[in-house]
Amino acid sequence: MLKRAIFAVFLGAFLALGAAGARAADPGTSGGADEVAQVAVAPPPALPPAAPSPPSLLPAMGPTLVANPNPESFDLGPLGKVYATGVVSGLLLEQSNPVFGNHDFYADISNGQVFLQNASGPVQFFLQAGIYSLPVVGVPYTRATDLNSLLFGPLPQAFIKFAPTQNFSLEAGRLPTLLGNEATFTFENYNIERGLLWNQENVVNEGVQANYTAGPVALSLSWNDGFFSGNFDWLTGLATYTVNSSNSFTFAGGGAFGTSRLNTFATPIAQDNSQIYDLIYNGSFGPWSFGPYFQYTRVPKNSVLGFSEGASTAGIALLGAYSFNENWKLGARAEYVTSSGSVAGGAPNLLGYGPGSNAWSFTVTPTYQYKLFFTRAEFSYVGVGGTTEGLAFGSSGTAKSQVRVLFETGVVF
Repeated sequence: MLKRAIFAVFLGAFLALGAAGARAADPGTSGGADEVAQVAVAPPPALPPAAPSPPSLLPAMGPTLVANPNPESFDLGPLGKVYATGVVSGLLLEQSNPVFGNHDFYADISNGQVFLQNASGPVQFFLQAGIYSLPVVGVPYTRATDLNSLLFGPLPQAFIKFAPTQNFSLEAGRLPTLLGNEATFTFENYNIERGLLWNQENVVNEGVQANYTAGPVALSLSWNDGFFSGNFDWLTGLATYTVNSSNSFTFAGGGAFGTSRLNTFATPIAQDNSQIYDLIYNGSFGPWSFGPYFQYTRVPKNSVLGFSEGASTAGIALLGAYSFNENWKLGARAEYVTSSGSVAGGAPNLLGYGPGSNAWSFTVTPTYQYKLFFTRAEFSYVGVGGTTEGLAFGSSGTAKSQVRVLFETGVVF
């Protein structure tokens, strides 16, 4: 509307000047040729000062939920402007064929987190604190109160960033992984639950990371502890080529260069001694968003760890979302992953259903958001094949599928 008003002012002035010139040139016009028309041209209305927009804040959000566009901030002197954001949400989960020790139904908190960060200047930081749940398709559900002690504790991500130039930065601390195309926490993604491919990746690394950009190319290299082992024996890297504002291609990869004997919930021994490679595409076309990726993992033969033969996985995930309007969106994911190896050969169990097994899943997540409030439902189906007896679904581990229905609601602030 403002552009149209300015255009109308200039158009009116132009026409008035043209009419005055015509009257001056026409002797039959009142006043004759000696009369000079006086035309007052109104100056364009002053533009209001642009509201300062915050820098890009973490955590990164997916295409189905939007972060608070007006986050709280505080000027803390030497620390600069510090932003305080967060998310509080709960979930309900109903599932078929729960494995032994799991229940049919859960009501739980999915997020109770606060994020503090300074995202500008040569020295920046990010702190993420609170409680979280990480539901994953095809994996037994773990309550948030138990999960936090089993994984990363109440401070899952915390790092300092040194950015001496716009093109180069160094980070150190608890960092989000460079691998995969699904983020760690429920509110960041297309869906509430993480996928089968995500379950092969590490998600939080302790280590250091260097970042460099040159035009459309962004590069990152990290030396870290892989699956949160505390042993700094992993290297991971990422290269992204941004075609335009709507399309990008990424290659990410990494792996262990040592042997880790640690075997915990956060650090599964096979994955912590693996190599992982991803080919990722991210694009948007009008109301559509897409994030498909291909993943390959490899665990070599290792007699020290009891792996008499090596094993690998190969999988593909198709992620997409459609935005009906600013309030209603629909996220979906379809994926398939297969593993090599055999029980008789002594291969590691990478998928959890036995060496040589395979799995596929489909997930759909209608989402509604009004300002800071969001609510979404989810349906997911997982099927498995080639399983080892006792390692599938159900109390006896023999069921070949699982259906889940979830509901999540909360606020981002």
